[in-house]
Amino acid sequence: MTISTEQASFGRELFGFLAELKDNNDRDWFAANKERYEADVLEPALAFIEDFEPHLRQMSPHFRADARRVGGSLFRIYRDTRFSKDKTPYKTSAGIHFRHEQAKDVYAPGFYLHLAPGEVFAGGGIWHPDMQTVTKIREAIVADPDGWRAATADVDLGDGNALKRVPQGFDKDHPLADDIKRKDFAAFVRLTEADATGPDFLHHYARVCETFSPVMRFLCRAVGVPY
Repeated sequence: MTISTEQASFGRELFGFLAELKDNNDRDWFAANKERYEADVLEPALAFIEDFEPHLRQMSPHFRADARRVGGSLFRIYRDTRFSKDKTPYKTSAGIHFRHEQAKDVYAPGFYLHLAPGEVFAGGGIWHPDMQTVTKIREAIVADPDGWRAATADVDLGDGNALKRVPQGFDKDHPLADDIKRKDFAAFVRLTEADATGPDFLHHYARVCETFSPVMRFLCRAVGVPY
């Protein structure tokens, strides 16, 4: 596949639609503007997923760029409101997740792209793993602290979702106690709407994902899947 660097992957219309959706988050408005959603959000996102596939394959053969309209790499626009107090029916962001081939069977790392007005970022890692998986990652950090330091040296893991104390079974005085307390193990790079609508965003995003490769490789090894 020949990939052009001259045509933007996303237009300003994507962010314009999502901003309007935030102010008009109801089924009647969405139904009246569904053609805009498909033209400005859905189709560009699916084209991006397809175009990113060869870049993803160069990083690892074990992650999938799935450009299906339903059930693929693009998250559904519809919110699951069953257990939420917020009953607005639609997400006001576009999320793309390049999952590991074994993601249906185990919690595995993945690459992520988030597009929303004023909030654009790339991610790589594991978000909200189950207890078995998070324990494997913590044990891998303890077993190979130098490997974890090397894998995370050039990425930002943030300082958000974490336990208040080192979990039972781990040394509370361990030099990497702050990392052992993490609930999420994902690196992030903040981007801008100008980045996302620029003519070279596909390659820009690919370069960012490449910086996640060391931590992704460590996490894959920790949970027992190939990178």
